[in-house]
Order: sequence, then structure tokens, then C-alpha cells
Amino acid sequence: MGESAVRIGVVAPASRIDPAIAERVAGLAATLYPHRPPEIFFHPQCFLSHGHFAGDDEARLQAFLDVANDDSFDALWFARGGYGSCRLTERLLPALTSAARRKAYLGYSDAGTLLGALYRHGYERVAHAPMPADVNREGGHAAVGRALAFLVEGARSSLEPTLPAKRPAAAFNMTILAHLLGTPWQPDLTGHILMLEEVAEHMYRIDRTLCHITGNPGIRRAAGIMLGRCSDIPPNRPDFGQSEEAVTIHWCNASRIPYLGRADIGHDAENKVVPFGWWGAVSA
Repeated sequence: MGESAVRIGVVAPASRIDPAIAERVAGLAATLYPHRPPEIFFHPQCFLSHGHFAGDDEARLQAFLDVANDDSFDALWFARGGYGSCRLTERLLPALTSAARRKAYLGYSDAGTLLGALYRHGYERVAHAPMPADVNREGGHAAVGRALAFLVEGARSSLEPTLPAKRPAAAFNMTILAHLLGTPWQPDLTGHILMLEEVAEHMYRIDRTLCHITGNPGIRRAAGIMLGRCSDIPPNRPDFGQSEEAVTIHWCNASRIPYLGRADIGHDAENKVVPFGWWGAVSA
């Protein structure tokens, strides 16, 4: 991205982060890139609190536009997941300018709502990737470093290792993708390898979500589904009797979508980067 340091704007369209996260991420970036650290700007909105959200809808919307429409930023990085991105989508997309199309967008979990909507509307530099809040996880420095390496260096080492060379890919939290289906923001995943992960959902809900996802006509045009990690699954009473992989295989077979095995993504510090489509700027 030229001679100057990469400039990354962080916003929180969903839930807030503690200011200590910003300090830890800035310190990590300076350690990883001592000669030319990326400039990471945490929008003050990230630290607001409005009930469940990082500020009210207007504040979260404006913060996103402040970064997305500012040509001096190379990337917009979602601060964390939580909930709230879907409340912005309707108003956000029409307000984006040409500057917004030139930058990268990184996040996962609830951020998948906006990542999917952006991809649906032709934004080419969108990726499922670790977020600043991951620095608080055990092993979180590696997760955040992985996202920074991807943004700063285009490092292939950050990528999900099974990414196909000749097919586009995309990655989502199952629940987030299910809620996008049937809306104007449903991304076109024709011919894509679709990677799915989940967290803190009962097995019956994972089963029902996969029923909905694989029953969608657009998803049935995908090249195949891969299953990431489904973590913190609460116990079913009675026991569901099938694993997350078993139900994924069941619904892939029922919908005739190829099941392509496991993917190295999830709500954890091992979460890898999955660019949507093909990411032409990734280096060797």
C-alpha cells in the first residue's frame, strides 16, 4: 500500500469495546512492526455505551461512514462482534462513496452482516478475519497478529489453509448467514466454497439453521460447504445424538450441496482469514 504506513480505522457497529483493548492492540502492532507500525485509529464511538450497543444507531452509523468514506484509510476493521450491525445496513449502503470501495473490510461474527451486504453490492476487499477484541482471548495476540499480517503484508500465512486456488470462497457465522438469506443483502455465493462456524448454540438450533441455509436456492448454487468449529455448544436435554459435523453432512446430502470437510475458522484464537471471492492483493 505504498511507502507510507498502512492506516486502519476501527469501528464498532455492534457492541462496545473497552479502551484497554485499543491500547493492547496498538502496543502489539508496534511490537510486530517496530520500523513502520500501521497507524490504527480507534474511532471514539468504539467506547460508547447505549444499552446493548456501542452508541445509538446514529452514532454507530456515522462512525462507520467516517472511516469508510475517508480515502486516507486503507482498511476498516470491525472492533468486535456482539449484536447490532443489522440495524445499520439499510441506511449504510446508500451512504457509502467511491472511497469506501477502495478499502479492505475485516471482521467476523456479527460483522458478517455488513461483510455479506458489502460483498453483495460489489465490494471486492472483504474478509472474515480476527478482530481487535480477540486480543483478550487466550492466544489472542496471535489472532490479532494474523489479521494485521494480512492487512499490512498480505500474508498468505494468515489464510485458512484449505482455501482453493481456483474457486472463490466466503465464510460466515451460521446464524448471521441464515438471517441474511432472503433479504436484499444476501450475497451471491454461486460457485463459492462456503465456510460456516457457530458459537454458543444448541445442537437443535445448529440443525435448524443448517436446514434453512441449505434450503435456500442461492446457497444451493455454492460449490460446497465446509464446517468450521462450533464451540461452547450448550447441552441438549435429551442429548441431540448427532454432532455438528453429522448434521452438516445430513443437510448437505439432503440439498445435494457437496460437503467438503472441516475449515480452520471459529470463535477462537485459531480463527483464520477467509477473503470473500478472490483476494488479488495477497502476497506470496
